[in-house]
Amino acid sequence: MTSGEKRFARRLEALLEDDYLCWYDVTVGVKRRRPDFLILNPHRGLLALEVKDWKLESIQSIDPTLVQAEFNGRLVRDVNPLLKARDFMNVTVDLLKRDPLLLQSPDSRHAGKLCMPYGYGLVLSKINRKAFMESGLQDVLAPHLVICQDEMTEGMEAEAFQLQLWGMFPQPFSCRLTLPQIDRIRWHLFPDVRIVHQHTLFDADDTTVPQAPDLIRIMDLQQEQLARSLGEGHRVIHGVAGSGKTMILGYRAEYLAKAASKPILILCFNRALAQRLAGWMISKGLEQRVTVRTLHSWCSDMITTYQLPRPPQDEGRFAAMVQTVIDGVNQQQVPAGQYSAVLIDEGHDFEPEWFRLIVQMVDPDTNALLVMYDSAQDIYQKTRKRRFSFASVGIQAQGRTTILRLNYRNTAEVLGVAHAFAQELLTAEEAEEDGVPLVAPQSAGRHGPAPEFIQLPSFREEILLVADKLRAANEAGTALQDMAVLVYRKQQVSMVTDWLQQSGIPAQALSSKAAEQGKEAVNVLTMHASKGLEFSTVALSGLGDLPYASHDANEQARVLYVGMTRAMQQLILTASQDSDFTRKLQQACAPAQQAA
Repeated sequence: MTSGEKRFARRLEALLEDDYLCWYDVTVGVKRRRPDFLILNPHRGLLALEVKDWKLESIQSIDPTLVQAEFNGRLVRDVNPLLKARDFMNVTVDLLKRDPLLLQSPDSRHAGKLCMPYGYGLVLSKINRKAFMESGLQDVLAPHLVICQDEMTEGMEAEAFQLQLWGMFPQPFSCRLTLPQIDRIRWHLFPDVRIVHQHTLFDADDTTVPQAPDLIRIMDLQQEQLARSLGEGHRVIHGVAGSGKTMILGYRAEYLAKAASKPILILCFNRALAQRLAGWMISKGLEQRVTVRTLHSWCSDMITTYQLPRPPQDEGRFAAMVQTVIDGVNQQQVPAGQYSAVLIDEGHDFEPEWFRLIVQMVDPDTNALLVMYDSAQDIYQKTRKRRFSFASVGIQAQGRTTILRLNYRNTAEVLGVAHAFAQELLTAEEAEEDGVPLVAPQSAGRHGPAPEFIQLPSFREEILLVADKLRAANEAGTALQDMAVLVYRKQQVSMVTDWLQQSGIPAQALSSKAAEQGKEAVNVLTMHASKGLEFSTVALSGLGDLPYASHDANEQARVLYVGMTRAMQQLILTASQDSDFTRKLQQACAPAQQAA
């Protein structure tokens, strides 16, 4: 910010009530315009403001269209800032008027017009009102559209300041925007904060103007502020399942890539999630600037690039690959500081020694590291020391952590069943700011059908029933690629894929290398591989086999919790025999099914 913008921002913060929303220098709409300040109030409307730090003597000439001024020792010729603000508001109003829910009532005499007032203005932070009026500027810049230096002082009364702002409206009238209307306005103005289905998100085309859906899914204000204003240095975000961690990470990668002098690296544990994140970066034209890998595939790249000894292809090869790269860095065979920024999704699946390695890959000049974490989705606890501080692995998280508690992905019914099943695991634990907390999820309040638990004689009959359910959902309007069938064992994936295809349901093993993004087919994958993904309709089958005696029951419960929370709208649970888990699932589903 310039000094004038900083002072004006402080006045907004001090003199406006909490129901005002203010954005500074944020890209707006598909035409990517950037007003200095944009202000929205549910009782007043929308206001765009330009701020200029001109001194009176620096203005050489000004007319209704152009201004020529000396600024920071150089001559600047630019569009008249009031004209710029007016044009921005005209384009914005045309955009918002495309949404019927943001228009006046059809039976009113103002039908077809926007449901709220709007205006624009100019802030002259270094010219007082007396000088403004005596200089002749009022002949070019309408006085009621200008705030002067002496009208934005610390001693300014809040009421007088606000009256001056809303005096900029050409046609003021009373309004009362609802929260859904405010969310729709944000949806139209800021495409970056839209939360859409993942397959749509990663194939998004910013050059088109989509119609607003009946159900708006958008980042909440905390998420939006977080995504826009993450500062430099190391950052850790603890977020529950479905809280928008991956979207914030992708948004942050886009932002950093635009100014980065070195590549940006995104790391995660799950191959299917890495494929989708890579697709997102390709759709934004950032594949040359942003590298997306699983931790182990990145280690393989390092081994190849720096001619390190490749470990044998045995059971311990993945751990050996990581250790080979660690040794390579320690022996200076692999250079440190290769990336302008490193962003880690699924940090809860990373070993402490992985973090120690990754921290060294960040360029010390930028020191940009972002870690997304959710202890409740940590499904590999058995082989890992759970208690570690971020400081112990080189992550400077003190004073740089944020917690996201609201779950936006799942309906209240889906989240309720998942939480009831795994409530012993999800007791919220506080931690030191530098530690790793377990955050209990809170529903954002979206509702849908009650999850179903169905028991059948055999696993094959489970899948045949699931095929019928998926067919019905498809006929009701859910796309096949928005559905998934999750199983626990890898060996079951090909079996389920075959049985669905035999039932006339196109299906593909999503985690396989042959899987196609956005293909018109139901996705089949393991619960482990589903981490970080989401689908409108999800079926979890073969649950009667759980928990396996050869695996840790607590870990399997976490895997099942992860699987259930992949469902955005509809959740189907099937089993062909009794177990501790099926009894818990029946109990968890009973209240929701009775309510339905």
